[in-house]
Amino acid sequence: MKCFSMFSKDKSKSKRRESRSAPELRNQSKPDNPLSRTTRSTPSPRSIPELYKEKEHNLRVFSLEELKDATNGFNRMLKIGEGGFGSVYKGSIRPLNGRGDPTVVAIKRLNTLGLQGHKEWLAEIQFLGVVSHPNLVKLLGLEDHLFNTTSTLPWRTRLEIMLGAAEGLAYLHDGLEVKVIYRDFKSSNVLLDENFRPKLSDFGLAREGPSGDRTHVSTAVVGTYGYAAPEYVETGHLTIQSDIWTFGVVLFEILTGRRAIERNRPTSEQKLLDWVKQFPPDSRRFTMIIDPRLRGNYSLGAAQKVGKLANSCLNKNAKKTNDESSGRELEASNKESDEASSSADKSAGTSSTRKGDRQKV
Repeated sequence: MKCFSMFSKDKSKSKRRESRSAPELRNQSKPDNPLSRTTRSTPSPRSIPELYKEKEHNLRVFSLEELKDATNGFNRMLKIGEGGFGSVYKGSIRPLNGRGDPTVVAIKRLNTLGLQGHKEWLAEIQFLGVVSHPNLVKLLGLEDHLFNTTSTLPWRTRLEIMLGAAEGLAYLHDGLEVKVIYRDFKSSNVLLDENFRPKLSDFGLAREGPSGDRTHVSTAVVGTYGYAAPEYVETGHLTIQSDIWTFGVVLFEILTGRRAIERNRPTSEQKLLDWVKQFPPDSRRFTMIIDPRLRGNYSLGAAQKVGKLANSCLNKNAKKTNDESSGRELEASNKESDEASSSADKSAGTSSTRKGDRQKV
């Protein structure tokens, strides 16, 4: 869990379309086995369906007519995303009592001919009915901003986004009665609000994690090519480590400004993870993979720490690393970025003052 703890704050102190180069994985050769409940003397954690049953009376049910009204008849001008599930529309929902301002929402409409179906839709409804966290969706995404060719995300903003995303994942893994494996962490599923606060979205592929003495959940292999952990792809064994792996992939996307898979690049650079291996964080060549659109406006020391963190996430033994050391590492990384920025500001101020003095003389 080093990857997430590094991005954890000190608690005591306080879709656009998916990339065409990253098609969804869908291997049905492995059975989707149900989870078995542990038979220990201590009470077993409740399952997601059980937790949902407890909270479903607090959820508002909408009729099809209400959703049509909210989206102006599912107007194509209000479509904000589309994937294997179907289309997502921007909508406006009025309060039940008719008072107050409408709430802007995202409304999914199931595509009966899509790659995902009724089962995944029910799973997402249940997960969203149970989870509650500021870094989960309850609204262009990281992908849109990170890979935009006309502008770029500042270095500090990238770190803050990954901090929030890590907290969202940590909540899914350890903040509920049951462990939840997200299974589809990628830049296009990290949505951003107007203040660039990240929100994890799309829980259609989420699964309950192993309980009791179980080490994994056996399931059909689904996800997005370039992000899914190799061990999961090879065996169908789903673990918390599967999410940690994909987090490491997105960290390298944050560093490089490149997608996990880009078919339009030279063969040796098409797979991001293969390419970055040539430029270890401690080597002099490491700066060659940093997003050139940052134009040098980043802390090299902090970037090296993020690179090391990404490598640890992609290490099968990452879960054995020390959480406390990871927290200290993040604190040092953030501090290093702040100090570098402060130093640059002071230098610019001094230069400006000297220039002004010369003009007065």
